[in-house]
Amino acid sequence: MAIQELAATARAMVAKGKGILAIDESLPTIKKRFDSIGVESTKENRRAYRELLIDNSGDSDYISGMILFDETIRQKSATGQPFPDILAEKGIMPGIKVDAGAKDLAGHTDEKVTEGLDGLRDRLGEYKSLGAKFAKWRAVITIGSKIPSTACIEANAHALARYASLCQEAGIVPMVEPEVLMDSDNTIERCFEVTEITLHTVFNELIRQDVALEYTILKTNMVLAGKQCPVQASVEAVADKTLLCLKRVVPAAVPGIVFLSGGQGGTEATRHLNAMNKTGLNLPWPLSFSYGRALQTDAINSWGGNPRNVEQARDILLHRERCNGLAAMGQYSDTIEGEIAA
Repeated sequence: MAIQELAATARAMVAKGKGILAIDESLPTIKKRFDSIGVESTKENRRAYRELLIDNSGDSDYISGMILFDETIRQKSATGQPFPDILAEKGIMPGIKVDAGAKDLAGHTDEKVTEGLDGLRDRLGEYKSLGAKFAKWRAVITIGSKIPSTACIEANAHALARYASLCQEAGIVPMVEPEVLMDSDNTIERCFEVTEITLHTVFNELIRQDVALEYTILKTNMVLAGKQCPVQASVEAVADKTLLCLKRVVPAAVPGIVFLSGGQGGTEATRHLNAMNKTGLNLPWPLSFSYGRALQTDAINSWGGNPRNVEQARDILLHRERCNGLAAMGQYSDTIEGEIAA
């Protein structure tokens, strides 16, 4: 039964035309988002904002799951309904971020390793009882002078595999997220090289630790030039490079791949996803989205902490979700982008 549940969850996460909304920002990260709109990051303000995102009519047409933060999975709506129950009633699966963040990797300047394995088995059991169907663990790979090192990539791959194994033991689908950052001045070719070796190492480690790939979702970066690179690749080039990289290293057993936005703007991330699904025919896995900022930015700016703006912000969010749901099928267009959400 546990295997059947894992298989059903994994399939549903990447159902046709649907993706994942990431609302799992840590307390320091959500504070930065709130600071940008002049709202104090109190527990009640965070609860109100997350309710805006979670209790949005019509989103189940485009959203299969939402990644929650530890605080959020325990919170309730203004009427007293637990957030996981609201999602479940709509057919949206609750997910949970379980890592403890990227910390400095000893002996390796400017490199990080993600922590959080201690006590993870017990935490996963609790999250399962709270309604979590899948989990997320993010590793951070930085491109720079002489980095990433093999040690950094292997340390993060090992942690990802241990996390994934514990998830499957608990009956939770692991979302494995090795993110190659796009903050440097590297070319798209350099991003391709680092992404390829990172994914290759991660899948080798998953196999080595007996993780069932058919119940594992990959969340990865697109292959992009760094933000500071003077030459930015076209939408078509990003799609071609990303698809080539994935076809080289991602096993066909994986039930689906979702992309992180990695600091891309909302429409930029949508166009890249759409281009991949228009050109990437006959792929062994569906390609969808698991965006945070790319879905949330316009909505949080519209909300601004004012209860009177909630419905407007929800309309804006729903529009972005619809655009990406269509992009996951290669059916997005500039005409659709210009439409006002119903």
